[in-house]
Amino acid sequence: MPNGELNPTVYDVAARSGVSIATVSRVLRRPDEVRPETAAKVMDAVRELGYVPSASARGLAGRRTQVIGLLLPGHQEGDPVPDPGPATPPRIRDDRASAEQAAEESGTGGPVNLYYDEVIRGAEGEASEQGFALLIAAGTASHRERLVGEIAGRVDGLVVLAATLGDELLARTSTRVPVVLVADSGDEHDLDHVVVDNEQGMRALVTEVLRDAAVRDIAYIAGPEDSPDERDRRRGFDRAIDDARDDRTEFGDAADSPAVRILRGDFSVASGRRLADRLLAEAGSETESDAGSGVRLPDAIVCSNDQSALGVLQSLTAAGVDVPGRVRVSGFDGVEAGRFSTPRLSTVRQPMADLGRIAVRTLLRRLASPDAPRQRVVLPVEVLLRESAPPHV
Repeated sequence: MPNGELNPTVYDVAARSGVSIATVSRVLRRPDEVRPETAAKVMDAVRELGYVPSASARGLAGRRTQVIGLLLPGHQEGDPVPDPGPATPPRIRDDRASAEQAAEESGTGGPVNLYYDEVIRGAEGEASEQGFALLIAAGTASHRERLVGEIAGRVDGLVVLAATLGDELLARTSTRVPVVLVADSGDEHDLDHVVVDNEQGMRALVTEVLRDAAVRDIAYIAGPEDSPDERDRRRGFDRAIDDARDDRTEFGDAADSPAVRILRGDFSVASGRRLADRLLAEAGSETESDAGSGVRLPDAIVCSNDQSALGVLQSLTAAGVDVPGRVRVSGFDGVEAGRFSTPRLSTVRQPMADLGRIAVRTLLRRLASPDAPRQRVVLPVEVLLRESAPPHV
């Protein structure tokens, strides 16, 4: 290296790329303000040298901002907003859309926002107590890189929810500012993590559902395959099924009891409703006396998150299916909407506000001690047995 130091500095990056230190700083903090060819040259030098900006190097553009960024998965891109026209009378329309239509129109499936709301509240509270402001961002996928470039230049560190950034963008971002990952159980990133015990939570919930020997056929509505939460929850589901089969075999049941059906959803209310509609269609003319066409409704439907479970409840209720008398339904997350559904939703409650609170606390520790060992904080969960899948007595 030009200056002979063991660790590359911003001066080395400037020398390697043939630009000024100020330009290097702009590329690292606000790449959208620099010509693409210049930014590419600087980033090539950063990668070749293995340069990681320190807190003092980031201070080239000023002191600490006392601002923390919180990045959430982006919303879907909708229709353009029309320019306002002259004042017109209020429009009246029949808005009695089906729950599925309403979920699809909301883009995110509705209650998913409640999850983020609670994380945000926890993060805001902790940041405020520590004298920091919280900058919240959730851009569309097509604008995410530009958004991250803008945000990273304005904050001292970032709290990033799982699935918000791709691996490459996350790696690049973490060279600019400290990053704490929330709800991402993967170990591929050498970053601080704050997660919940998804696997044990799902295992405990399914074990409770299967305490009733009458549950001999269970459906699992999974989330997206690339979701870290889904991977852990599916593992917990599978282990609970294995446990139940071992126990039931001892009492003379078939080795494959309970039977299992797996359906792939996307964590939305709409997908839960759609998949429940499929189960209803397959069951055909089944009635509560089970006089049907051969394919029965499952005795229990376990969903990988609450949004899907709420969609399932909507579908079954609309079809006149008795929940939990005929089908037990459960979710995972503990969003507030589940407390007010009919029947109230059994679930695994994540300490969502604590996720935000402890993520901010972890980030502030990282700012104070940049070279400290990476932390992985695992928060416990709680199984809440409500009316949709009550305790077996």
